[in-house]
Amino acid sequence: MTTLSLQKYRRITVKIGSALLVDRGSGLKRDWLTALVDDVADLIEGGAEVLVVSSGAIALGRTILGLKQRALKLEESQAAAAVGQIALSSAWSDELNRKGLRSGQILVTLGDTEERRRYLNARATISTLLKMDAVPIINENDTVATTEIRYGDNDRLAARVATMMGSDLLVLLSDIDGLYTASPAVDPNAKFIPVVDRITPEIEAMGGGAASELSRGGMRTKLDAGKIATLAGTAMIIASGTRLNPLSAIERGERATFFKPSARPVKGYKTWIAGNLEPAGRLTVDAGAVGALMSGKSLLPAGVKLVSGTFSRGDTVAVLTPDGHEVARGLIGYDSADAVRIAGLKTAEIEAVLGYQSRSAMIHRDDLVLGAVAAELPAAG
Repeated sequence: MTTLSLQKYRRITVKIGSALLVDRGSGLKRDWLTALVDDVADLIEGGAEVLVVSSGAIALGRTILGLKQRALKLEESQAAAAVGQIALSSAWSDELNRKGLRSGQILVTLGDTEERRRYLNARATISTLLKMDAVPIINENDTVATTEIRYGDNDRLAARVATMMGSDLLVLLSDIDGLYTASPAVDPNAKFIPVVDRITPEIEAMGGGAASELSRGGMRTKLDAGKIATLAGTAMIIASGTRLNPLSAIERGERATFFKPSARPVKGYKTWIAGNLEPAGRLTVDAGAVGALMSGKSLLPAGVKLVSGTFSRGDTVAVLTPDGHEVARGLIGYDSADAVRIAGLKTAEIEAVLGYQSRSAMIHRDDLVLGAVAAELPAAG
């Protein structure tokens, strides 16, 4: 049994799944929340700062409103979220007050982390709450979010928050106690994986679908969260939250999977680029370009084989290997229409095609971040 200590971490982001916090029949699981807050208070007393990403607003709201357990229309989900957010924030406030702690609610939309200025504003607000010894309770603003402008799951939101705030640990509490080689509900021979050194394509292949109808996430989104977190130097733990005092259970050595942070994490400005959840487009490049990127060079048009998506100069795009694996993300130097026109061209040929002299790089190395897959590829030369 591997014992994972939370005590050595100074800033911890904890994500809570809806099914842990809300019972579809009776509503809020108050006893569970009370036990979790006891754990949070113990971490804070030990010197840590704790941020909470709490799912459950829609699930709680639909229970309060008496909505049947069926797929909700968008406006019904938004209404349920409006009711649930009030009840959820009140419950968090009451339980934290019981331990002598204050709380602050932060409701975010996708643009609050994907747009640079709003990202900095959100970070400043949460930083100020922490300085004031308040526990930030963060959730997606489901009252206004639509399919096109939402995170879609709180695993990736939690990873985005953790990296934005410089957390050194992200804990994903769910209804599964860690990563397995396959879904244990489907494959009784699935093997538990206690430690993940790096999220490789083989590890990603172990991800499955959504865990329950109350949850929009599953192991796949947790691995997506892990890529965001570990690349920025944040360790991650996937652990079961179905028991009381789930954080204490990790300390006691109950089963959980630990994801090691990158030995060479991205920092500062590049953390924002690397954590962008939905790239505006994708560039498929050849093997030579992959090698050049790994050696620290910019991405030139000559190495680009395929451009997909509609984007503007300065948007975040993903860079894919010839077999479709993401190797990097960066801020594109061209609009998508021009990127299509110059893909595959040598630098000297660009001006004749575009009609003006422009930058030589499709993505400059200062605006580019290598991803986890890069570590699995052979070095250039």
